[in-house]
Amino acid sequence: MMRFFILLFFSTILFGSEVKDFKWEDGMPYSVFLEKYNLPTKELLTDIDDDDKKLVEEIRAGVNCQMLRGTDNKIEQVLIPLNDELQIHIYQDEDTYSFEAIPIIYDLKTEAFSLKINANPSVDILNETGSIGIVSVFINAFKKSVNFTAIQKSDRLAMIYEQKYRLGRPFSMPTLNAAMVEINGERHFIYLNSDGVYYNEKGAQIESFLLVNPVANTRISSTFTLRRYHPILKKYRAHLGIDYAARTGTPIMAAGDGKIVFASTTNGYGNLIKIQHADGFLTLYAHQKSFRPGIKVGLKVSKNQVIGYVGSTGLSTGPHLHFGLYKDNQAIDPLKVVQVTIKKLSDKEKNEFLKLRKKYDDTILSHIQNNTKFVKLNETGNSCFINNKTQEKIAAS
Repeated sequence: MMRFFILLFFSTILFGSEVKDFKWEDGMPYSVFLEKYNLPTKELLTDIDDDDKKLVEEIRAGVNCQMLRGTDNKIEQVLIPLNDELQIHIYQDEDTYSFEAIPIIYDLKTEAFSLKINANPSVDILNETGSIGIVSVFINAFKKSVNFTAIQKSDRLAMIYEQKYRLGRPFSMPTLNAAMVEINGERHFIYLNSDGVYYNEKGAQIESFLLVNPVANTRISSTFTLRRYHPILKKYRAHLGIDYAARTGTPIMAAGDGKIVFASTTNGYGNLIKIQHADGFLTLYAHQKSFRPGIKVGLKVSKNQVIGYVGSTGLSTGPHLHFGLYKDNQAIDPLKVVQVTIKKLSDKEKNEFLKLRKKYDDTILSHIQNNTKFVKLNETGNSCFINNKTQEKIAAS
């Protein structure tokens, strides 16, 4: 059983084996992927535990995956990212294949740049960075608090953000730490506070996408985690949502206005509904006993509208609602978004925020004065995990 890994970097060939990138096809179930590449369903799906069976239903369309083939063109390993922290690892193990969830190895870098606006922020940031992700986090941060149409060509903007790099390439959406944009010479700021909420220069929370609890008067039985090591099972686990313990038949409500994009039965999540909301948000409601009559793909629903009823379908040990939240196809903690009122900082919290604001203001001013340019990092090539047995054979040779 593979337990230890060595990360090796190379261009395209590793000891006669070739690594190729591929994107996960939209709408392709994990079982179909196994059939497509002639991988054994029994070892890689039927015999894996229930938690892992739920994980394979979290594979995102368009995610960048890697496949390692040997000189005989036989698949030796596959890496399939599930979120920012965890990935599925399929690997050849003697005469068969094995499945496990392992951490993603990545570098986290804080980056910054400033620029003079020539056309509009979206076009200028894209021209400067080539990154749709950086454009998206900037525009989404400011779009509800400033009027971009009033920008003049002499105005400037600056960003400080964190970017993860996997295999030498940008991985996942960047996290905006602080930013400034001038609107006709007037500067507007936004800051990511220590509580994970964005505030403007006055310490007022920036209004964001607001959700309501999908079930009323229930307790949370399991919280959100991207990666957790189980000390007894000695396996990595993820829980990409929160569980609400509730009696069978308890009404489930849409957490926000949106359109149903999925309403069917799955192996892991049982009776499942997905709702697409504005600004790239999507909510997921799993293990339902049944759907409300009339529920179908394409139906528009309103916040607090009943869409189904709590149950225990799929891989579930008891009645509950598994509620998932995704932003731009990335799982995020619903408890950081489900809120009823705009948060107000206490005096102590306000003082801490003002210290944070000054630090970012000084840094942003420095980037503007120095006209800091965006720096694109050089890609380091592909990489692959190999087990310690393989490494020992290589060393011996």
